Amino acid sequence: MGGGTCLRLTHSACRTPHSPLSRLKTLTAEYRELKARLEQGGGPDKVRRQHEQGKLTARERVDALLDQGATWFEIGLLVASDQYDGQAPGAGVVTGLGRIAGRPVVVVANDATVKAGSWWPETIKKMLRAQEIAMRQRIPIVYLVDSAGVNLPYQGGVFPGQYGAARIFYYNSIMRHYLRVPQIAAVLGPCIAGGAYLPALSDVIFMVEGTSFMGLGGPNLVKGATGQTVDAESLGGAATHTAVSAVAHYRAKDDRECVARMREYVARLPRMLRPPAPGGKPKRSPKELYDLLPSDHRMSYDVRAVLECVLDAGKLDEFQPDLAPEMICAHGAIEGRTVALIANSRGVIKSRKGGGEPGSPKIGGIIYTESAEKVAYFIENADRERIPLLFVQDVSGFMVGTEAEHSGIIRAGARFVEAMATATVPKLVLTVNHASGAGYYAMAGQGFDPDFIVSWPTGRMGVMEGESAIQAVFGNDAAKPENAPAVDAMRADYEHQLDARFAAARGFVDAIVLPEETRETLAFLLEASGEFTGPHIGAFVLPSQP
Repeated sequence: MGGGTCLRLTHSACRTPHSPLSRLKTLTAEYRELKARLEQGGGPDKVRRQHEQGKLTARERVDALLDQGATWFEIGLLVASDQYDGQAPGAGVVTGLGRIAGRPVVVVANDATVKAGSWWPETIKKMLRAQEIAMRQRIPIVYLVDSAGVNLPYQGGVFPGQYGAARIFYYNSIMRHYLRVPQIAAVLGPCIAGGAYLPALSDVIFMVEGTSFMGLGGPNLVKGATGQTVDAESLGGAATHTAVSAVAHYRAKDDRECVARMREYVARLPRMLRPPAPGGKPKRSPKELYDLLPSDHRMSYDVRAVLECVLDAGKLDEFQPDLAPEMICAHGAIEGRTVALIANSRGVIKSRKGGGEPGSPKIGGIIYTESAEKVAYFIENADRERIPLLFVQDVSGFMVGTEAEHSGIIRAGARFVEAMATATVPKLVLTVNHASGAGYYAMAGQGFDPDFIVSWPTGRMGVMEGESAIQAVFGNDAAKPENAPAVDAMRADYEHQLDARFAAARGFVDAIVLPEETRETLAFLLEASGEFTGPHIGAFVLPSQP
């Protein structure tokens, strides 16, 4: 299959297993444990120190800022989780999408419990991703600044480069000057050196008495550079910047008052409301997903049953259901919001020739020439009709072999990719199991700028599966005893790199979502992506008349 992928299904591998603890349950439990640990940031001692300084933690600020009980979609929680000896949970910044007064907003909050909120290379990646979401969806972005600046031992990965820290300020400027995306900043601790341009390039700045500091240089640097002795409050505190320099605009007595006033500011911003049609409940309980997915990722399952846990009333209006059934193209709704859905159907699929005669069976999860043509046409229709696209990935790649090549699989695959890449409607991606080879690309892989890309804990992203890679490298020699150590090492390495947590730690997906939260999450992301009715191409599209 395309991209070097290969999948072999035996008869036994197509049967649904009866396991007391499914793979999805096991991986979800492991993810919950990791998530809880990362949400602790720098740990209880650092949290206590933050409180002793009269400040809330980043997560406490986010919680106070957003509507209580509303959806919170955290982006990049696992980023850098397996780097720096575990010293950079969340890369020292909390980023995500929530609600203020019912409207979607993007939040960026420095976590001062992690290395004083300093910027690691991955911190920049997370902040840029958050800004790109705000720009593409044209929704307000709130910055909660509490950072000691660049993490100096890693400045080589922070300061220079096209996507270094300067890109943050570039995006600030584009949002402010061209896109008219509201940017609201609060300085809730230190904000030093070049980092001061983040709030300075926002629309308004809030500061807190006694704990905020904003300046191109702190007291020590000022003394070293000019010989002048000055305290932090006089140099760049809240009173100085709201009453003397006029750099900041609002002053609050503590974090809670500051966050409350920011909520009021965002709440009065105008918004064009587009309520969805009345939605229904799913046909199946989302909790059934744990029993629907098999314990072995190579085994088949009923993807339509999976979709019945997500879609309103489980209703699926299929497009050309009898043609290329290994690829499901259909319309449905999630909490009243219509989607054009594209999903891989796993298992062995019976095909038919003209006149209803049975044809050769097809392997689900593989993209054939006929299915690529079908999906390309469906995507182009959805784009014309302005209906968002939802890709449900469980794809092992494109078909290979003489028959596939002679049928024009390369040209059909190119049409599929081009239709997906050039679609201007919002694109959402949910990875269920495999996301392999060129099939991952065609199903709106990250390189094609989907609006949001999420994965279940069972997601497996890579060029190919480990066994296929072993076959490609060792061939018939894989079974030789002398090659056993190398084969085992390669198999273990692939299992590690194919894990959804590995992908999330590198920002290849926005988030890992729990199966039972999938429907609510997708509904919220559809709402957020519907805020901007213009073209969803790249990080942002400049208006024709700035």
